[in-house]
Amino acid sequence: MNILDKIVADKRVEVNLRKSLILTNQLEQSVLFERETISLANKLKNSSTGIIAEHKRRSPSKSVINQSLNVQDVATGYEQAGVCGMSVLTDAKYFGGSLDDLLTARASCNLPLLRKEFIIDEYQLLEARAYGADVILLIAAILTREEIKRFSEFAKSLHLDVLLEVHNEEELQKSIMPSLDMLGVNNRNLKTFDVSLETSKILSTQIPDDFVKVSESGISNVEAIKELKPYGYQGFLIGENFMKTNDAGKSAMQFIKDLEA
Repeated sequence: MNILDKIVADKRVEVNLRKSLILTNQLEQSVLFERETISLANKLKNSSTGIIAEHKRRSPSKSVINQSLNVQDVATGYEQAGVCGMSVLTDAKYFGGSLDDLLTARASCNLPLLRKEFIIDEYQLLEARAYGADVILLIAAILTREEIKRFSEFAKSLHLDVLLEVHNEEELQKSIMPSLDMLGVNNRNLKTFDVSLETSKILSTQIPDDFVKVSESGISNVEAIKELKPYGYQGFLIGENFMKTNDAGKSAMQFIKDLEA
C-alpha cells in the first residue's frame, strides 16, 4: 500500500465519522455558506506572478516543516506580500491541518482560499463552502473520471473554483472536462517522492488553453518559475519554501520582489 492509498483509506473513515457528527443541513446553515466566493482562476489569469502560497505544518515526505507559525499571521503575511491565493491544508493525520485553519485564514484575509484536501466525497465540498473556501482540489490519482465529473460539477453548483491535480499523462487524459477551472501538474512522483520540473514541461503541451495551468511541488526559487512560464503556466503553488522560514509572509514578499525584479 503506497502512502496515497493509506491516506485515502484513513480519509474514508474520517469523513464517515464527520458525516455522523455534523449533518449536511448544519453545514448549509453556516454563516459563510452564502458568502460570495473569489475566483482564484481569474486572479491567476490577471497576475504577473501567479503565486499560490501554502500553509502547511508537516507532510509525509518532510515530516515537520513548521509547527510554530500560526495561520492568522501566515494569512495576513501572504496577503501583504501580494500572493494570488492561499492554500490551506486541512488534513490532520498526515499534514497537521484542520478545518479550523481554513476558518482562521478566512477571518484573516481576503485572498481566494484553496481547501487542500484529499476529496473523496461530496460532503467535503459542503464543508469547504461552509468553512470559507473558494477553491477545491481534486486529485486525479485517487478518483475515477466519473467521480471527477460528479465532484467538479457539484463544486461549480456551490460557486467553488476547481483545481484538478495530475501527475502523469494518463491522469490528465481521463480528467479533462469543462467543469474544471485549473489543471495542476504535481512535479512530485507520489511513489518515490522525487521532484522534477520536467513533469510540468512535458504535460504542458497536452493541457488545453481553456484551463489555467498550475505547477505544483518543487518550486523553491524564482528560476523555476521563469523556466516554467514559457510553457504556459500561470499559477505556481509554493508551500515548504515559505513555511520553513520564521516568517512565511516576509519570505513570500521577498520571493515576489525577486520575481518581479
